[in-house]
Amino acid sequence: MSLNDFSLLNRRALMELVALQSGLLATGGNSFVTAQAQPQQFNHFPRMVHDYLGRRVRESDRANLAGINRLQTKEDAQQYVLSVRKKIQTCFGAFPEKTPLNARVTGKVERDAYTIEKVLFESRPDFLVSANLYIPKGRKGPLPGVVGSCGHSLNGKAADAYQAFCQGLAIMGYVTLIFDPIGQGERIQYGHVEQSRRPRIGVGEHLHGGNQQLLVGEFFGSWRAWDGIRALDYLLTRPEVDPARVGVTGNSGGGTMTTWLCGLEQRWTMAAPACFVTTFRRNFENELPADSEQCPPGILAMNLDHADFLAALAPKPIVILAKEKDFFDVRGSEEAFQKLKKLYTLLGARENIKLYTGPTEHGYSIENREAMYQWFNQVTKISDMQKEPKVVVEKDETLWCTPEGQVAKFGSRSLFSFTDRKAKALVGASKKGVADLSTRVKSVLKMPKGNPNPDYRILRSIRDKDFPKPIANVYAIETESEVFAIVYRLTEKPHDSRPPRSSKRAVLYVAHQSSADELRREPFVRELLKAEPDSEFFTCDVRGIGESKPDTCGVNQFLVPYGNDYFNAVHSLMLDSPYLGQKVLDVMGVLAWLRDNGFEDVHLAAKGWGTLPALFAAILDVKIKQVTLKNSLSSYRELACSECYDWPLSSMLPNVLDSFDLPECYAQLGGKLKMIDPAGAMLADVKK
Repeated sequence: MSLNDFSLLNRRALMELVALQSGLLATGGNSFVTAQAQPQQFNHFPRMVHDYLGRRVRESDRANLAGINRLQTKEDAQQYVLSVRKKIQTCFGAFPEKTPLNARVTGKVERDAYTIEKVLFESRPDFLVSANLYIPKGRKGPLPGVVGSCGHSLNGKAADAYQAFCQGLAIMGYVTLIFDPIGQGERIQYGHVEQSRRPRIGVGEHLHGGNQQLLVGEFFGSWRAWDGIRALDYLLTRPEVDPARVGVTGNSGGGTMTTWLCGLEQRWTMAAPACFVTTFRRNFENELPADSEQCPPGILAMNLDHADFLAALAPKPIVILAKEKDFFDVRGSEEAFQKLKKLYTLLGARENIKLYTGPTEHGYSIENREAMYQWFNQVTKISDMQKEPKVVVEKDETLWCTPEGQVAKFGSRSLFSFTDRKAKALVGASKKGVADLSTRVKSVLKMPKGNPNPDYRILRSIRDKDFPKPIANVYAIETESEVFAIVYRLTEKPHDSRPPRSSKRAVLYVAHQSSADELRREPFVRELLKAEPDSEFFTCDVRGIGESKPDTCGVNQFLVPYGNDYFNAVHSLMLDSPYLGQKVLDVMGVLAWLRDNGFEDVHLAAKGWGTLPALFAAILDVKIKQVTLKNSLSSYRELACSECYDWPLSSMLPNVLDSFDLPECYAQLGGKLKMIDPAGAMLADVKK
């Protein structure tokens, strides 16, 4: 995140404060209450998922620290560097073959001390990258080079702070290339989409495109990093540049990419990541959401942390640029530095690692820029300047590489077009015949080991006049240690004890977002009750919805694209434990609990988000005799091949289309499945 993002967050917080003061929102105790006209939403476990994931994040953090603490010799340190390089490459996946850059200079801006060339190159075939190359005047080459990576500025490379450091470096004698990130500056990906469905520039585009890539086994961070690697490739084609002196720097989201690039590319000879390096644990515990590219899948399962990406470049010179008042916790920056200090000391290069902490808030402000200049100058000896020279901010249009300021209008392919093409080439065909469907489903879900005979709590009954029956007995089924699926049993009479054993048929309804809300308003629930008046009726809130709807990451953040549902889903991916797989485990646990209480014949029903955990539970549990799904996703392929979609990350599975797709699952259930109003990529568009 950049200073622009910080302002957006402040504005969002202000809006929420106004809403609270005007009575639109209210919270209290362990319950969640919406607007005054809304009924109570029961929320017994609002911190459950956060605490569960937090325990797993801390396990990874402890393992990472233990790995550093075991280092005793120079050979240990060298082996550690090699091992983290391998892990990082595994995590980010194989990069594509390098194709011709087809670079061209589309214009020049002449200034007294430097020239700015407007450059376009292709990081992938027909995937244009817009960049500005700052070339010092009056300097005899070859000169040191720097690649600049932008944070989340709406105008990308033209943001004030980024122009400032490029001009400053050029005046000091560095050839500096700064490029627009995907979804920012001249590389907006969704400018043609109608306004109501268009993701926000920057974070919004990164989430929208990055989440969708997951379905086809791509990681948005790898795409972003590849742009940076190809930017270095271009920089090194320039005769003005000394390949023995090349650095990388960036702030916030650009600090992320600087950090990742240290771990992925060994040609750098120096680096200065700004306003990013901390620890995953600090970010998680501080409830700080991060973009798709900032959350590499499986990274926490590999026990890697931010410091390891810098360790991969050791013992080359690196300065970590932090901020005292940053939302990226400076305590984590200090912890990362201490790890690296030990590593560099063992490597005999203690002087090559430094932490500088600026006094102000998040952003590539002048004190951090000057710390970067001083570090690079110390390494290259190109200049003895200690202070930033006078800079003059250019208008955005002056720096445009394309006539209209957008590569999409200049013939570039979109990120979505690559996802679409790959999805159409996959669709699970490669895995059919290799393993049966249930085996493939288990492999992709990566469900945690649950409780085979789950214990449960008996909570107090709910009385609600808007429920189809006046009372709901409430049970918390412990599907994993300290993780509960919440079950309501509809009844006419109070029953605050264990459920009565029965051989009757049971209907288990897996809620879309809230059992309580859907018992009041969802016609499908009443249709199920009417169709089976003699069956016992149960509903289920799997983890992360309804009774365990998170209250983390700010006020009322559940449906926000950058909010707590996304936060839990993306951390689950970093732990190599898809959130959807955890939810399937909850349904399986509730089914086991029902059978423990005599219900052998279960009709499994679900709506919307709940259809996916219900579907996969039905695939894995052959005893299920009937399944009814309303508004279920038609296929993951359709989701991957639709530029506009509204299914959340919590409903997606990594690389699922290389193993199976949903139509195969529906076909497997055969005659016991009934589907009502299936949904496409836009769930909001289907019949409610």
